[in-house]
Amino acid sequence: MKKELSFAEQILQGIPEELPEPKPYDPTVNHAPKRRNILTVREKELALRNALRYFHPRHHPVLAPEFYDELERYGRIYMYRFRPDYEMYARPIHEYPHKSLQAAAIMLMIQNNLDPRVAQHPHELITYGGNGAVFQNWAQYLLTMKYLATMTDRQTLHMYSGHPMGLFPSSPEAPRVVVTNGMMIPNYSSPDDYDRYNALGVTQYGQMTAGSYMYIGSQGIVHGTYITVLNALRKVYPNDENPAAGRLFVTAGLGGMSGAQPKAAKIAGCVSVTAEVNPKPLYTRYQQGWVDEVVTDIHQLCKRVKEELAKKSNTSFAYLGNVIEVWDAFLNEGIYVDIGSDQTSLHNPYAGGYYPYGLTFEEANQMMADDPERFREVVNESLRRHVDLVNQHTARGTYFFDYGNAFLLMASRVGADIMAPDGIHFRYPSYVQDIMGPMCFDFGFGPFRWVCTSGKDEDLRYTDVLASSVLKKLYQKAPEEIRMQLRDNIRWIEHAWDNKLVVGSKARILYADSEGRIEIAKAFNDAIRCGKIGPVVLGRDHHDVSGTDSPYRETSNIYDGSAFTADMAIHNVIGDSFRGATWVSIHNGGGVGWGEVINGGFGMLLDGSEQSAQNLENMLFFDVNNGIARRSWARNPNALFAIQREMQRTPDLVVTVPNMVANGVLDAVLKQTASGEHVN
Repeated sequence: MKKELSFAEQILQGIPEELPEPKPYDPTVNHAPKRRNILTVREKELALRNALRYFHPRHHPVLAPEFYDELERYGRIYMYRFRPDYEMYARPIHEYPHKSLQAAAIMLMIQNNLDPRVAQHPHELITYGGNGAVFQNWAQYLLTMKYLATMTDRQTLHMYSGHPMGLFPSSPEAPRVVVTNGMMIPNYSSPDDYDRYNALGVTQYGQMTAGSYMYIGSQGIVHGTYITVLNALRKVYPNDENPAAGRLFVTAGLGGMSGAQPKAAKIAGCVSVTAEVNPKPLYTRYQQGWVDEVVTDIHQLCKRVKEELAKKSNTSFAYLGNVIEVWDAFLNEGIYVDIGSDQTSLHNPYAGGYYPYGLTFEEANQMMADDPERFREVVNESLRRHVDLVNQHTARGTYFFDYGNAFLLMASRVGADIMAPDGIHFRYPSYVQDIMGPMCFDFGFGPFRWVCTSGKDEDLRYTDVLASSVLKKLYQKAPEEIRMQLRDNIRWIEHAWDNKLVVGSKARILYADSEGRIEIAKAFNDAIRCGKIGPVVLGRDHHDVSGTDSPYRETSNIYDGSAFTADMAIHNVIGDSFRGATWVSIHNGGGVGWGEVINGGFGMLLDGSEQSAQNLENMLFFDVNNGIARRSWARNPNALFAIQREMQRTPDLVVTVPNMVANGVLDAVLKQTASGEHVN
């Protein structure tokens, strides 16, 4: 009888020498839709050669037809046969075989990203966003885990879009892992290019925190959504002490990161309706307690929403159906929507990111696979109708904003009535333009995350207490400009445990500036050194102050013409790499789509050592202030305030600041230019 291998032994074997039995397709799991059949016959041959190079030639006669069938059936080669038999979840760090504790932390984070409770399409190695992948196939996962389990602190693993290129000699001060995802030559970065090269098995879409191993479940976006909804309501009702009471938020999407919306709205204090066409993620969110009530009938939804608004409750509804039905019914029923948005994966509109009105979920998936051109037309028409209904609501006073999912961008590209009268700008703002940019990012406030690698609830509770204590101390001496941000985050962290935000790893998030992040990290490192808690992984969402260059989201409030440059993100990841990050990542593509954004991230293990104390101070300082410096150079007033304050606090920081041009100085010059006169 063949000996059953332990978890550690399975990790250490990597790709098994003998073929495991084929894995049956599990219909109970939420699977990725079939991808476009875009390859020529010659390219399919190349895709097979690329996949088979992971395996000994003696296995090729068996695997070649199997992989070809996957390519034809699903549009990609996932290598389902090699999906591990062990349960996929973030284990306590010391359960991982390792020679480097830092590498063990990365294994923990990878498994959390693929945990079925966390991942959107776990068997296709997709964490969120419809195509945000950790790896392209299961061979890459197995080989990467083996490398991490056997590497030392004098080696660095280099990851090329999910492929572990290998272990290279380095130093203890270097990152243990360097990750790139989708880094294409610019002229080969269209959506069609992505489909082709991903099907060939040579690149992948890492989203933001999927391919960088830093996703912590929907909690990661709950906080940002909570801040966004709360501040959107403050903008609409600036004189109300409690602007959320009796207000209604309408949106769409419950898969992946969009699943955060009902939970965030509930914490903010308003009634919310989130439409979702796919029953699997909808009922998953309901079972996890992230949605209060599921409604399948539009008339019942109208009735229940009216009842809860009258009570000024904070009930969250999930509607099983298309959001167009909701906007239409609320218009006809006279239900006033205070704020509205959308968080379907419109960066990926024709491959499962956005489901059109008029088709069932099953019909849409069928058309997507069998008649992609017709499906594209149906999606475009649906999006135009979607925008038309939103426009009718905003004419009644609804505040609508793009929540970073490329809604405005895609609507403009399909000819929807989404442009402002000037024909240049969008009719509605991005939430970064109106809320996150000026109120958070320009001040240096962004998503700071940590994961307790012990897997113990008591460690997470203790870190909550430490973080709250630090923020309260900072609040006492904070200038008025940032007191609101600190108050919101103190409230958040004090109620975080009661809100039951943990799914998967024992993780937490809050928004802080560099001072807050450093002081919280110091408190954690001291607690680890004293034996009060186990090691802690620090990280952040790439959706942050300086991690991402994205003209339609993170840098949409940059108005000096540099919004379409990507210097900031590149400097961020390079700068973090030599200041103490445990791993770094840089991606093409993110929340608004392939070719539309460059984003970088990091992970850092705190182990209680003096080296950790030095690393956290150096790296966290640069990670934030790199972005504030760029935003201040763009003449953003709040960023100018923040960088001047930081230079006063930190004498070694010397940043180039802009000189302002007084009003009227350029009038004569521009007048002469307009009249055709030469200006010397």
